[in-house]
Amino acid sequence: QVQLVESGGGLVQAGGSLRLSCAASGRTFTSLTMGWFRQAPGKEREFVANISWGGGSTTYADSVRGRFTISRDNTKNTVYLQMNSLKPEDTAVYYCAARLVRRAPSADYDYWGQGTQVTVSS
Repeated sequence: QVQLVESGGGLVQAGGSLRLSCAASGRTFTSLTMGWFRQAPGKEREFVANISWGGGSTTYADSVRGRFTISRDNTKNTVYLQMNSLKPEDTAVYYCAARLVRRAPSADYDYWGQGTQVTVSS
């Protein structure tokens, strides 16, 4: 079982920045593809970004590409989401997720954190 704990959310003005962190435990961190998702009020959860086990491959949603950066530190079992140029429409609960690397890229994520609230004021 993998435990994921997010931190770093909060309230920020439009144009500002936040960095989210997600600490993983319970499994070898390099056996996991890591991702970030978000869910805004009244909307379905959506993909934000993911990163391969070694950090060499990243994918972003069109809505955040160029503003958000996902990274990981395998020595600290932690994945990060640096969010710059934040917009009010980025307001959501942000979730960290993990998927076993042996699973297909199209497979659902296996483990989820509890989420951290990000609120961007206009």
